[in-house]
Amino acid sequence: MTWTIEALPLAPFAPTFALSEAELAAIGARRWVADAPGRAPCRVSLRDAEAGERLVLVNHAHLTDPTSPYRATGPIFVREAAEDYAPVPGQVPETLARRPLSLRLYDRRNMMVDGRVIDGTDLATRLTEAFEIEAVDQVHIHFAPRGCYLARARRQDPTLS
Repeated sequence: MTWTIEALPLAPFAPTFALSEAELAAIGARRWVADAPGRAPCRVSLRDAEAGERLVLVNHAHLTDPTSPYRATGPIFVREAAEDYAPVPGQVPETLARRPLSLRLYDRRNMMVDGRVIDGTDLATRLTEAFEIEAVDQVHIHFAPRGCYLARARRQDPTLS
């Protein structure tokens, strides 16, 4: 089974970069400067910010289905220098591979089928296993220690290959 990891698109977040500190605070967001490598992973580029790089820390709704009890939002970082991630089927970005992760498996009705805590180095294998379960439609990938949303994996449509 082939799958693709999807990052968030830049367009909805780009306007936040021009907001003042007061305007960011009014929407519950903050400007952030990365103080060390590996501490601020961008959800648009799926790259870690370098020390000194500017980001916005904002709340994001990553499961918005109003009929699902698993509706969810959480904090995410977006680098001001981010470019949209170009997904490659079956490829795991290095940012994900070097962290402990939590996988949340959902069906087409956005009901959770299973959850797993894994080492990021096992992500490719675990996603392949997850999509072997017929009911699984998507897998949300979170950082295990803090639980923050990172990306989502979807089955790769063979007609697009």
